Amino acid sequence: MDRKGNDIVWYPPLDVIAKSHLQAFLNQYGIDSLEGLRRRAAQDPAWFWDAVVKMLDWPFVEPYHTVMDVSRGIQWPQWFVGGTSNVALAALDRHVQDGRGSQWALIEETEPGRIRHLTYSDLRQAADRLAYGLEALGVGAQDRIALYLPMGEQAVTALMAAAKVGCVVVPIFSGYGAPAVATRLSDSGAKLVITADGFTRRGRVVEMKQESDKAIDQAATVMHQIVVRRLGLPIAMRPDRDRDWDEILAKAPVKPYPTKAVASETPLMVIYTSGTTGRPKGAVHPHLGFPLKATQDLWHAFDLKPDDILFWYTDMGWMMGPWMVYGGLVTGCTLVLYDGTPDFPNASRLWDMIERHQVSVFGISPTAIRGLMAHGDQPLAGHRLDSLRVLGSSGEPWNPDPWHWFFQKVGQGRCPIINYSGGTEISGGILSAFVTEPQKPTAFNGPIPGMVAEVVDQSGQPTENQVGELVIRAPWPGMTRGFWGDKDRYWDAYWSRWPNVWVHGDYAKIDADGFWYIVGRSDDTIKVAGKRLGPAEVESVLVSHPAVLEACAIGVPDEVKGEGLVCFVVIKDSYTEAKGLPDLLQEYVAHHMGRALKPQALFLVPELAKTRNGKVVRRAIKASYLGLQQQDLSAVENVDALEAVRLAGKSG
Repeated sequence: MDRKGNDIVWYPPLDVIAKSHLQAFLNQYGIDSLEGLRRRAAQDPAWFWDAVVKMLDWPFVEPYHTVMDVSRGIQWPQWFVGGTSNVALAALDRHVQDGRGSQWALIEETEPGRIRHLTYSDLRQAADRLAYGLEALGVGAQDRIALYLPMGEQAVTALMAAAKVGCVVVPIFSGYGAPAVATRLSDSGAKLVITADGFTRRGRVVEMKQESDKAIDQAATVMHQIVVRRLGLPIAMRPDRDRDWDEILAKAPVKPYPTKAVASETPLMVIYTSGTTGRPKGAVHPHLGFPLKATQDLWHAFDLKPDDILFWYTDMGWMMGPWMVYGGLVTGCTLVLYDGTPDFPNASRLWDMIERHQVSVFGISPTAIRGLMAHGDQPLAGHRLDSLRVLGSSGEPWNPDPWHWFFQKVGQGRCPIINYSGGTEISGGILSAFVTEPQKPTAFNGPIPGMVAEVVDQSGQPTENQVGELVIRAPWPGMTRGFWGDKDRYWDAYWSRWPNVWVHGDYAKIDADGFWYIVGRSDDTIKVAGKRLGPAEVESVLVSHPAVLEACAIGVPDEVKGEGLVCFVVIKDSYTEAKGLPDLLQEYVAHHMGRALKPQALFLVPELAKTRNGKVVRRAIKASYLGLQQQDLSAVENVDALEAVRLAGKSG
């Protein structure tokens, strides 16, 4: 509270600070400030994370004897060694056992307008029945279950049921096409898929079962599919493989399922994130990893409490979906789930929902706000949004104008925006704003306690007032336990640059007042509307087309999406039908990756610029397309190839 930067636009009221989770934590341990807590957590991570599980009253069946074991190196820590628990005990069972079963666990609203409420008792009963149903299908401990579902009650039920049985859940973005789904099914070795007949997007039916069937045909490990009849569409069911969701639950015993107590490091979830090279990366997270970190962030940064109503506009296939579910249910609050677009049937849809459901903590991406801002202020007119007390954002850096619009028009100048940035492999945030700290537009107050983060220069030394790499110097429970089936790739992705330093792939800076900023990616990863996308995955789709010899995908600034996807393609000499090919290939990517990831532009070029060892130089291609000053091109063998890219940028 001692920071007096000229750009500060919000100071926390004293009563907000006094009643906050963070202040209670500081008081309990005699720490005088957030910065003091960061220092103590960095000096003694075992003390800090032990204090966090006590703060959350996390239920252990067998107590742990060691908080943190780094005998294998900080890249491979083990947490809460000897302890047994289950996230379903923390997120569901204990709330019912403590007499809170009648509280709303979730409110689901579909795009067509159907609204359904489930109490914690309702949710537990559904999860228990599904758990029995999974066992009846022969699905057991550590089998992988893929969730290819829209944001709704069945997705939450499946997350809890999988945990109860001890399965590993694999969330998959509901907008992916069959090839992208198949890649994730095959890589994870999924045994069962849970999908829906379909959902609506801008009033148009999206038929998920058909896509799921195509994906399963390419994934040899899948033995069963459970289908939710969400829209009542006519669908073909294969008797040897497909099961109806309602029938599974109806046939299950009507009694509590004995939730499995598992070792703290037992895998809970494999969630895929795209990198810059190769196939998507399956980040592995255990029961005392992702859910613990998500909940800690929600308590310390967002000050989430059991009487809050939490609504984050997201999808279950992206990190923020499971993050909201695990963190919100462990807290014991009420979740609002929505499967539609933010401006359908009109641009007031989200504001209607906030007022209708009395949402108190609301999160959204900067991309979505830019899209809503384009409709002007009129959609907000007449809405009572006084239930809101905290706003949140994640997915990408802010621009000042949308941040101010969100702060002033939605939050009415009284709600802090908890700017939040981390990643799938982090289980939540590295940096955040806090309800107990002053706010500057687009900024973070700094690292979340327990995240020993720094901004470093090219030699790995800490730096301020200039852009550098965002790094982490100590382990935390939420860090991925590697990539599914590929430990070497995990090491190469984060630990290979400097000894015992996690290099996250973001450029960041710290200003003179101590506020932090994310300024972009330091690698080639693309973020389209907050969705992290590896260029190699798009390029692999393109070269699978019979016309394409080579491809390059880059991210470029986009006023609405943050980044847009632009592709460059070299066609085969034998392919003569080039007319209309760019449009065809854009649709080809949309078919394979989902329409949300359709390239905004695609250009045919004679060749791609490469290094002498054949590596495509995406950064040089991106700089040429955007008309930016090039860095050292001495390693590029065919510099002239960049001219076609430069001309494409001018024409685009």
